[in-house]
This record gives sequence, structure tokens and C-alpha cells, in this order.
Amino acid sequence: MRDRLMLLSGWAFGPAALEPLAELLRERGPHLQVDIVSLPTLGDPDAWLDELDARLPADSWLAGWSLGGMLATQLAARRGDACNGLITLCSNPCFRSRDDWPAAMPAEVFEAFHAAFRLGPEETRKRFSLLASRCGFDARTLARQLEVSRLECPVAALDAGLQLLAALDGREALRRFVGPQLHLFAGNDALVPAAAAQALLDWLPDVEVDVIENASHALPLERAEDIATAMLAFMQRGEED
Repeated sequence: MRDRLMLLSGWAFGPAALEPLAELLRERGPHLQVDIVSLPTLGDPDAWLDELDARLPADSWLAGWSLGGMLATQLAARRGDACNGLITLCSNPCFRSRDDWPAAMPAEVFEAFHAAFRLGPEETRKRFSLLASRCGFDARTLARQLEVSRLECPVAALDAGLQLLAALDGREALRRFVGPQLHLFAGNDALVPAAAAQALLDWLPDVEVDVIENASHALPLERAEDIATAMLAFMQRGEED
């Protein structure tokens, strides 16, 4: 197995939210170097992908949670053969619903959230932690863990991340990237509907897609054991193909 995995965090959260998963991956795959990658803190959303491309090494596996997965998708398509494979966690090709992609957060709900963030960033970030943990096995504990893992960065950078959540459409990037792909969704996700899993399979029947039942959007934190097992098995298969 080629030995480097770049794991991109989600919107508003820092490395701590992914550390339990990263530790399990390191323990179970001692040959594997796992690096948690914080998202850019730039106020210009158009510069994010270039910044990541310059910062992340080539010839590595790319994985990401939520917005991190959407950005990993774009980067994998850009890099082509220089990306060993792509793994996304609770990451919708289109986070905000579109006429031709309804299996997503309703556009009006997203716009209301974005407007609330611009009026009260701190309160809205707390609300986001609650949404990410909603319907988890122990939602209250999950929400506290997410709050502790919040990324401290300029409000302009957080707003840029929301702009990307609204604008990114990863469908063509997923189609262009011909390397191995694994996309894991959560059955009780309050932000990315589980129906996105079937929509993705309908779009790309040849990729691997699975839904982790009874799990929230905080999937890599809540179900780190299951996710580590799935990721390592997938990476092993990718190396054998």
C-alpha cells in the first residue's frame, strides 16, 4: 500500500475532530503516514484549491470530511494519476440542492444558515456543531467534542468556506477521476441526506458507496472504528487492483 494519506477536515473544525480516526488508521496501518489537513484560512474561496494543491504532497491518497471531501474531490480530478485514490466522508457532490440534484440540503435552508452566520458567526457555529451531532448515538457528547475541535480562523475564511459549500459541484470531477473511490455517508445525517448515497451511485455506478446506519454527520468522530476499518480495507483493495 502506498503509504501517505491526506485527511482534510470539515468546515469550521480543526484537526481534533479527525484525530481519533487518524490514530486508529496509524495503529492499524503502521506503514501508513496519516496527515490531518486543516482547510485554508483564506478569504477568497477561489484561492482555496490552489492553496491546497501547493501544500499537499503528490502521490498520496486524498480523503476528506464534508467540505474537506468536496475539496479532495476537486483536487483528485486535477491531479489525476498523481492521486492514489479518493475517500469522502459525509460529503455530497452538491451540498446545496439543485434542480438536477435534489438529494442535498434545501437551498432555502442553506441560504438561511449562511445569512444567520453573517449576522452572528459565533452563535451559528455553535448551532452547526449541534446539527453535525444531531441523531448521533450520544449527540450531546458529540456536540461538546465538536465544539472543542473548532478551528480558530478569520470570519472571512469561514464565510469563504460557506460560499464553496454553496458553489461546488463535484459530479464532473468525480467522473473525471478514474482512480479508486470510496464514499461513506451517515444514515442519520442532518446536513447531508443519506439519499445522496443512492444519487451518487446512480451518477457513477462503478464507485464504492456505503451508508453507515444510525450515525450522524460527525461520522469520523462518532464511528471512527467503523470508518478506519472501511478505509483500510478499501485502500488495500485499491493497491491490489
